[in-house]
Amino acid sequence: MLRIIVLLFVLTFQVFYSQQNTTVTPVIPEIISQIPTVRDFTLSPSQDEIYFTAQGYSGELSTIVKVAKKDGQWSSPQVASFSGQYRDLEAMFSPDGLRLFFVSDRPNTFSSSEKKNHDIWYVERSSLTSNWSEPKNLGAPINTEGDEFYPSIAKNGNLYFTSTAATSKGKDDIFMSEWKNGKYNQPKSLSEAINSVGYEYNSYIAPDESFLLFGGYKRKDGLGSGDLYVSYKNEGGNWSTAKNLSNEINSDKMDYCPFYDIKTNTLYFTSRRTAIQPDTTKSKSLKEILNIMNSYQNGLSRIYSTSIKLQ
Repeated sequence: MLRIIVLLFVLTFQVFYSQQNTTVTPVIPEIISQIPTVRDFTLSPSQDEIYFTAQGYSGELSTIVKVAKKDGQWSSPQVASFSGQYRDLEAMFSPDGLRLFFVSDRPNTFSSSEKKNHDIWYVERSSLTSNWSEPKNLGAPINTEGDEFYPSIAKNGNLYFTSTAATSKGKDDIFMSEWKNGKYNQPKSLSEAINSVGYEYNSYIAPDESFLLFGGYKRKDGLGSGDLYVSYKNEGGNWSTAKNLSNEINSDKMDYCPFYDIKTNTLYFTSRRTAIQPDTTKSKSLKEILNIMNSYQNGLSRIYSTSIKLQ
């Protein structure tokens, strides 16, 4: 029992100690700033490919964009080979980089509903330099008549995702489907250490399943809107009660879509935070006003990163 108490203390201390003097910085601002709003982020295991979602101001357009690194420089953004026609979002690499999962409302043969819903799809390739295949729907039991979002994959193939399924504990829940004998088992809503009667969303699973990052909307310990949380899995396979990543990372605006790079201990996430404050000390020209409005931290969805050790 003492060992367990000490371990829990170390884990808790590790999370909050590592956040002291945290600096949250824009990610590739010269590229992200070209796009009205962006959401979600995934970095390839080889560290040379980035995928993110470019959206219209109201989310009516949603396209997955690729940026590649060559000779140490990030290329100009391009629409991903499998995107650009339907409402696509939330790309996520598998740990080996040979599959890329994403969400789309494109037509499929697994739903009898006339209503367009969001399913989890994937593309795959034979090597890290090969082209992606045509998109494939993940099918049942993952995809349902409802909506599935934000796929994240552990090394053992287990899939974590958000679902509006009737078996949720309230609104949207984080579900996990075990990969066993070459197929996905029936998804299960994670425990109340993570899920609640409210909205849980955008989970990122560590490759070894040691921790889970996710978003929680307007929780009692939240800062005003959606916040990022972390939960750790113990030796018995149970999840610890989720902890808010604190105001060193979260803002009083919507913070969501976490991605963690275990190679550099870097957390990437999307935020609608703003640094714009009313200034009545002087009149401003239209150029000055537009410069303020078009600044990076202006309340529109932008990608940020921070250094934090979670393992």
